[in-house]
Amino acid sequence: MYIQQIYTGCLSQASYYIESNGEAAIVDPIRDVEGYIQLAQERKAVLKYIFETHFHADFVSGHVELLKQTGAKIVYGPGANPSYDIVSTKDGQELQIGKAIIKVIHTPGHTLESTCYLAIDENGKPNAVFTGDTLFVGEVGRVDLAAKSELSAEQMAAKLYDSLEKLKKLPDEVILYPGHGAGSACGKNISKETTSTIGQQKQNNYAMQPMSKEVFVKIVTEGIAAPPKYFFTDVMLNHTGYEDEVKLNENSKPIIVETLKKEMQSGTLLLDTRNPSDFAAGHIPGAVNIGLDGQYAIWAGNLFDNVPFMIVSDEGKEKESITRLARIGYDKIKGYLKGGIKAWKDAGLALQTVDSIDAAEFAGKIGKTDKVLDVRNEDELAKGVVRDAVTIPLAKLEAEMDMLDKDTPYFVHCQGGYRSMIAISLLQKNGFTKLTNVTGGMNAMIKTGIKLEVPETV
Repeated sequence: MYIQQIYTGCLSQASYYIESNGEAAIVDPIRDVEGYIQLAQERKAVLKYIFETHFHADFVSGHVELLKQTGAKIVYGPGANPSYDIVSTKDGQELQIGKAIIKVIHTPGHTLESTCYLAIDENGKPNAVFTGDTLFVGEVGRVDLAAKSELSAEQMAAKLYDSLEKLKKLPDEVILYPGHGAGSACGKNISKETTSTIGQQKQNNYAMQPMSKEVFVKIVTEGIAAPPKYFFTDVMLNHTGYEDEVKLNENSKPIIVETLKKEMQSGTLLLDTRNPSDFAAGHIPGAVNIGLDGQYAIWAGNLFDNVPFMIVSDEGKEKESITRLARIGYDKIKGYLKGGIKAWKDAGLALQTVDSIDAAEFAGKIGKTDKVLDVRNEDELAKGVVRDAVTIPLAKLEAEMDMLDKDTPYFVHCQGGYRSMIAISLLQKNGFTKLTNVTGGMNAMIKTGIKLEVPETV
């Protein structure tokens, strides 16, 4: 049996390719499916099944497109009733791939239909378990996404407790292949590691430790951040299916400067997907910077509804900018600026810039001039903040922007510099002009020996 993890960093998402004796399956594919098809072709295998661990909230699955292109059957666990044909399985049911067996383990808790798949090799030995969003390395899936059903987060957590008891019974050496790594909003504090074993999780994962159901429910229902804006849209797309594949040819159309200006005047959002330093050096006024080098699609989905977008990117990065938005269901793209930022400059139009300061110089200015705006997440803020800093996590910035004064100068920082430039671009778009980015963010500040304070509340 051959297993390959296919990790999509911008989504913190893991898909899997399983193969035995010329037959193959994909677990939790993303929307652009060409890579899976190519892998099977290269290995001279026929795709037989597409295993879905649940109706995903954080990305649009490629299951419908894989079915269309390959004829492989879509498999769900108990209780899934989508609007397309599936193999609906029962707890304990076994399906064959070549000489290997995939055993269904129904594990409700993250969602009602959540299911893990145990891979049993050609020798009959349990080899690996694909846990989706039920069990991560160091964490478990959030239990609040069934809020629109008749069940509360507490009731879902109780179901998750029982589901984990099933996984604890697996042999310690069984490899754990989760659906996500660090950075995903599908769990509170997921490890950066993307593989483990059942035995390691029984030792190190807080949720796998012996405890009463009441204690477990209390722990997993505390401190859950609000889900990103796109989660419920993606669940619906994954439940109902979608008409066709990613419309890259339609969306990847070049537009000229005059068209872009008119679209912006009518309210179309312009995303600048270049890295933060290039954005700071010069950008189109009103553009929002979400760089491709970070969690681009996740932040687009956190900050904006599925509205029409236009793209300005580095040359050759237009298709990637559009494809990665489509992975979360954001495919209302009106095109990209032909010639990129150079075309804007060549048209004689003004660029907006962002002032920057390094961490060492910033450390000497704290409390003397500008105020400090810290846009890190709550768990990062709890580890320490600069004295008198205003703290607004980036995901809440637009809703809480009225806390800030447009006449006050602000030093803006995050943990590493990526999110602070997103924040500055949002603030500039809303009329703030006295903004300075602290390059390197808190990571760079700590190296200067800067003193931090633990906030009373965050």
